[in-house]
Amino acid sequence: MSYLIHPINYRPVLDKYETEQGIKVIKDFFQDNLSTELRLRRVTGPLFVMRGLGINDDLSGTERPVNFPIKELGDARAEVVHSLAKWKRLTLADHNVEPGYGIYTDMNAIRADEELGNLHSLYVDQWDWERVVRREDRNLEFLKEIVSKIYTALLRTEFLVCERFPVLQPMLPEQIHFIHAEELRALYPSLTPKERENKIAEKFGAVFVIGIGGPLGDGIPHDLRAPDYDDYTTVAENGLPGLNGDLLVWNEVLGRAFELSSMGIRVDRDALVRQLEAAGEQRRLDLYFHRRLMEGTLPLSIGGGIGQSRLCMLYLRKAHIGEIQASIWPEEMRKECAEIGIPLI
Repeated sequence: MSYLIHPINYRPVLDKYETEQGIKVIKDFFQDNLSTELRLRRVTGPLFVMRGLGINDDLSGTERPVNFPIKELGDARAEVVHSLAKWKRLTLADHNVEPGYGIYTDMNAIRADEELGNLHSLYVDQWDWERVVRREDRNLEFLKEIVSKIYTALLRTEFLVCERFPVLQPMLPEQIHFIHAEELRALYPSLTPKERENKIAEKFGAVFVIGIGGPLGDGIPHDLRAPDYDDYTTVAENGLPGLNGDLLVWNEVLGRAFELSSMGIRVDRDALVRQLEAAGEQRRLDLYFHRRLMEGTLPLSIGGGIGQSRLCMLYLRKAHIGEIQASIWPEEMRKECAEIGIPLI
């Protein structure tokens, strides 16, 4: 079901030509800064993977991947990726990447079950990154350190964009605020998770919500996660479960919290078994990716995805992701956008 947010008195700050220039500036500059901050080398990622290996990302566990038969392989089916969370960990092993270093790639995906709107498209473009960690790095302080490095790259990019287009003014705060989803629930117990995100993002400007995937004190998860990539059950130093989270900023144009990245320390063998059992998905242990993890042939890692079009939307003050990327939209949405001054590509 599509849904369109109507920003009040919206007019694009940049025209289409300036927007295309801005997109290139942002994508070129941010990925260089990200790779420098996290010590990542670029690799080429796949658009599709073979079905049945457990390599494709299940996202929240309900989305159907686009798939097709391959004639030369006896009509064996391949799936267009949702993201590369598991593929990256396999690649770290294949490249023998040392702890403290990692990889990133331009990830392009099709998510056919996406609910279309200002923030969601059938087409997904993000920087997928993954870095090898030591056993002793699997803690909350290390997660916060990595998030802070990513946020530094975000601030640096914002400065460049505003220098290049003086009509734009910086809006991100100097520091990012950290809060656990359980602490956030305690602050706003009568609100839904999305309403809580809006409150905390508006208050601090930029926030990282820790502990996404497992049930909170009321028995309801803040949001859903597939059980076999992020570790959302290991109890951290703060006494609360979860070594993952979402990076949110306040989007002034849309008047709501705006997710830029989902990331986390990945499951080890114990967390994988624990989370698959809780989800009733123990059968996945027979898949290729999961067997590799259980055998100990995959490194411990931290990783995530950072939305490219989302980042461009934020910096260039756009109200709809369709102002940044070419995709397919319901005709009613195209007409509605035209009526309220949102020029879709």
